[in-house]
Amino acid sequence: MGEFIYTTVPGKIKPLLTKIRTVGVPPKVTAQWLKTIGFTSSNDTSLIGVLRFIALIDSNNAPTPKWSQFRGSAHKVVLGQAIREGYSDLFNVYPDADSRSQTELDHVFSTNSAGGKQVIAKTIGTFKALVEEAEFPTEGEASHHAQVRPLHTSVSHPMPDDKRQVPQAQPTAFGPALHIDIQIHISPEASAGQIEQIFASMAKHVYGRGTTES
Repeated sequence: MGEFIYTTVPGKIKPLLTKIRTVGVPPKVTAQWLKTIGFTSSNDTSLIGVLRFIALIDSNNAPTPKWSQFRGSAHKVVLGQAIREGYSDLFNVYPDADSRSQTELDHVFSTNSAGGKQVIAKTIGTFKALVEEAEFPTEGEASHHAQVRPLHTSVSHPMPDDKRQVPQAQPTAFGPALHIDIQIHISPEASAGQIEQIFASMAKHVYGRGTTES
């Protein structure tokens, strides 16, 4: 495990995240940019490392695609995913790290830091401040979110040959055949398992597969 990031001003994480969603996207996050949006203290520059740790900015401090996603309506879920990735070592120990106690977090952070008690306290404070602004949906909720949220970026998911063919409607005695087109909107954050679940649901309800005949 590597050391976890911390800011000396964890109380400013919430207002900074709010600013990110309301001001323009900068070409690079710098101390000067922070000052222009109201973060004028010299300690505020430690917030830049937090943004880098959860990949809202890259190694050059330029906003990443996650930055743009965080500005959308699902910002809390996007932030939750960014936290899980940035703090992956912590979530490997506690999959529900976002709801763990101060004592449990203290133990994990202490065993992976050379800092003293003040540093550990700031590290925990930084994590908790981030968690308070995020959502960590369960697998079922994430699947539902993936099915109903519109696509904002192009994502290509090839379908097996046996799932590409839409049943052809047969002419009836009452009129011409009816042809139905089905469109699926999948979130770019959806996992492979969630996408497979969507297709399995289609196979059951559209194609009638997976059901037993009486």
